[in-house]
Amino acid sequence: MSFLYIAYCGICISVLKELNSIVDEPYMDEPFHIPQAQAYCRNEFTTWDPKITTPPGLYLMSLIFKRIFLFKCSLPMLRLTVTLTLLALPLVLTRLLAYQKRTRPPSSFFAATPDAVVLSFFPIAWFYGFLYYTEVPSLVFVLGTILAAVTERHWVAGLLGLISCFFRQTNIVWVLYAYVYSQLSYLQYRRPLRGQEENLKKLHNPPADQAGFGDLWASLKSAPAILGDILPSFVPYSMVLAAFGAFVIQNGGIVLGDKSNHVPVLHIPQMYYFLTFSTALGWPVLISRKGGPKTFLLDIGHRIYGSPIRGLITVVVMGVMCVTVKLFTIHHPFLLSDNRHYTFYVWHRFFLVHWIAPYLFVFQYILHFWAWFLRVGREQTMLQTLTFAVLTLATLLPTPLLEPRYFLIPYILMRSQIVDVPSWALLLEGCWYMIFNIGTMIVFLYYPREGVGRFMW
Repeated sequence: MSFLYIAYCGICISVLKELNSIVDEPYMDEPFHIPQAQAYCRNEFTTWDPKITTPPGLYLMSLIFKRIFLFKCSLPMLRLTVTLTLLALPLVLTRLLAYQKRTRPPSSFFAATPDAVVLSFFPIAWFYGFLYYTEVPSLVFVLGTILAAVTERHWVAGLLGLISCFFRQTNIVWVLYAYVYSQLSYLQYRRPLRGQEENLKKLHNPPADQAGFGDLWASLKSAPAILGDILPSFVPYSMVLAAFGAFVIQNGGIVLGDKSNHVPVLHIPQMYYFLTFSTALGWPVLISRKGGPKTFLLDIGHRIYGSPIRGLITVVVMGVMCVTVKLFTIHHPFLLSDNRHYTFYVWHRFFLVHWIAPYLFVFQYILHFWAWFLRVGREQTMLQTLTFAVLTLATLLPTPLLEPRYFLIPYILMRSQIVDVPSWALLLEGCWYMIFNIGTMIVFLYYPREGVGRFMW
């Protein structure tokens, strides 16, 4: 077990102990989750709070811990079950990042690499790892699904993917992503048998930052030739998709419980918010590209206005984005009224200060898009990048509420695809995360507001 991982575990356990000593009553969403988990611990499986909109994976996990390890279903022990998944996060990330880098993971299972530990301190994951919420267990099982898929353990991936859907229904999208991403990686790195080099069928799939529209058409033309190579691996994932489809039909929709506040809508600006959120938290990694920040900014500028055609395209795109801001911006009641979250203040102090304010951010969204595209595009192929973008849209666009927790899995997946991060940038990234973590946790624990409650993500 590495010293870095031991230190990480020590910090997490210490924070959990302090949180339990101060916040000794269920808070925010916990008043719904805690009684439901305790009902399951009493084997009352027909009891269900209609306000809960997610499946019972969190409660079943606590029940398993109770049966195997004799955990009590008290508030501190229920929070501990979530924190244990937070402790598992660096171990899973270590192996996923090793795959991305094409390096061997540590021989010891309980060894975590510095980049995995830093990424595990990502503020959304770290904060909710101490409360009885679904975010961190959901993330860990999604990452486990992808890790199993890319290492060609597809039946294991299917099982883990099914389990992940018991925490969040939208994880079905990431089950599909695990399959597609694993097969694109397989096609990219497979080697032909000796003497059969000329018979190896290839999928046209250039690096993302070098691709154009013609490459997409070439990929479509080359796809039929490789279907026979990748379809057998789809079997376990198809079974998960079929089970999920049966659930949706039986449930009458994807949302459990309180459907009135979770009606799917077309929320196009949600993608803009995700890019801004990702840039605000991930900028140390973005500026660490080879050549330095100046070269990186010049590359972004070239993509935006490097020629008259590019400049014209940017203007047209900005116009279209302004239309989507006008037509599809949603002022969700929770966002407008709940002043216990960062998003409340961002919305009121930036987006509602003047009617023109939302449109002033459009050019910034374009900058953020190109920054991430150019940074990730150096590591991923065109189809890998396109798959991630399409499936991220599938998870974010139907959600009416601006909620950073919805950005957790897409951010971790996008950030994990950047592997050439120098030590100074990794250190800066970790310090930036810890500023948010320490500040948010101090305010949450020690500065509750009378009549309002505790401030949190």
